[in-house]
Amino acid sequence: MSDPVQNSRRRFIATASAFGAVSWLGFPLSARAGISAFMQAVAEAAAGDGELASFYRENGYAPVWTGRGGKARARRQALLRALEGAGDHGLPARRYDTELLSANLRAVRSERDLGRIEVELSRLFLHYARDIQSGILEPRKVDREIARKRPLRDGAVTLANFTRSSPAAYLRQLPPQTAEYARLMKHKLKLERVLARGGWGPKVPVHKLQPGDSGAAVVALRNRLIAMGFMRRTASASYDARLKAAVQRFQLSHGLAADGIAGKGTITEINVPPEKRLASIIVAMERERWLNLPRGNPYIWVNIPDFRVKMFENGKVIYDTISVVGKNTWDRKTPEFSDQMEYMVINPSWYVPRSIAVKEYLPMLKRDPNAVRQLELTGRNGQVVPRSAVDFSQYDASNFPFSFREPPSQGNALGVVKFMLPNRFNIYLHDTPAKSLFRYEKRDFSHGCIRLQKPFEFAYTLLSRQTANPKEFFHTRLRTGKETKVDLVRPIPVHIVYRTAFTTAKGDIEFRRDVYGRDAKVFAALQKAGVVLRAVQS
Repeated sequence: MSDPVQNSRRRFIATASAFGAVSWLGFPLSARAGISAFMQAVAEAAAGDGELASFYRENGYAPVWTGRGGKARARRQALLRALEGAGDHGLPARRYDTELLSANLRAVRSERDLGRIEVELSRLFLHYARDIQSGILEPRKVDREIARKRPLRDGAVTLANFTRSSPAAYLRQLPPQTAEYARLMKHKLKLERVLARGGWGPKVPVHKLQPGDSGAAVVALRNRLIAMGFMRRTASASYDARLKAAVQRFQLSHGLAADGIAGKGTITEINVPPEKRLASIIVAMERERWLNLPRGNPYIWVNIPDFRVKMFENGKVIYDTISVVGKNTWDRKTPEFSDQMEYMVINPSWYVPRSIAVKEYLPMLKRDPNAVRQLELTGRNGQVVPRSAVDFSQYDASNFPFSFREPPSQGNALGVVKFMLPNRFNIYLHDTPAKSLFRYEKRDFSHGCIRLQKPFEFAYTLLSRQTANPKEFFHTRLRTGKETKVDLVRPIPVHIVYRTAFTTAKGDIEFRRDVYGRDAKVFAALQKAGVVLRAVQS
């Protein structure tokens, strides 16, 4: 592979040598104060970027990329190879214009030209490093309910660390070093090969198929499941036991009830094209970059589209339950953020959020002052106010001076335990008396908080870290019926995330529906930034 920097250096040094003006760097020295024109050009080119200016000032304006010898050449070659593989990571390959860079390198005719190229290469390196470490999008600009900041690293430190490391090894460790990221990337490349082969074949042309059916539609279902890897090849044209088992495997990997019947919902998901699944994986990789920080050990993982809550310790799942999340309306969607769980409340009171109080309960009380009788009306001082003393008709959302409190009880909206991670969204995890909601596949019913199907087991898991008999500890306090706060000796990180594509510990890929449409927004923003869907030949 031809090295344009080395070629430019050779041309330039040959010219300069004819005048006897080659310095220890291989460049002519400036006549003033021993400052070379190269150094001056580097300082000028880096002046508009605080991090680059700081780095070059600290290293004495020495070249990182354009110096003589094997180190600089290895850095250039490693960066070029990394940029060539940017598309494998779902990054916008055209964002890193190596052709323009090569053209600029070929045009080098002076020491100052080479100084400018030096800074251009560092800027390109930092651009790539930030993208692959921390993502290319600013999450909150895509959707206001993605309350995350990209975990950006200091550019001067990044460059300094790079110069002290093996170039290729350093660039390899820039992406998230999680098993999830590696598995997502593997499935991304696999789907790109599927696209190159023409996809998964014809869609299933009906809305429902079930065991005992036969005919062309069953063949289409069979062929599509074979193409997607859910069953082995067979010539059977009937909906037999093997096809039913394949449908069940597909349903389990897509968050559907695994009844083995290809109903409307299952057919819809089976007919999703590989391009859309590929987009989901690319979005998941970007989201993984947004969380490219230590997650804690243990940590709690709430995946909104999966309607599931898990707790991980030492890389293994130690708690797992299905959940209910915020309803898909503008004011109830569960936001995405990370925080720390600090305590639980056994037999909690429910203090009704003001938005619910004035939007839902006040209109009900205007019609019937005895509505929602389980709620206590409280004044500004927290004292209970008799409903008979209040004329609800004179109030609206702007002047309603009261609050609502539901005392501890089995029917309390929070159930009998809540798990607190103080945050500005007032989002937490809790029990619920509405157990019937857990039987649905799509469980977006709450006002934003996370309801757990197995809250007691969650409490035991948390308490096991600080008491010898967590079950007895919990139920002793539960039986009192009194509101009891229990601090966690060690707060536990909670990550509320949104992944419509994710992998299992065995390496399989699973998909979920884009319940809030957030991933569609993220992918549209990625496309605008230059990300493309590729078809790659094997």
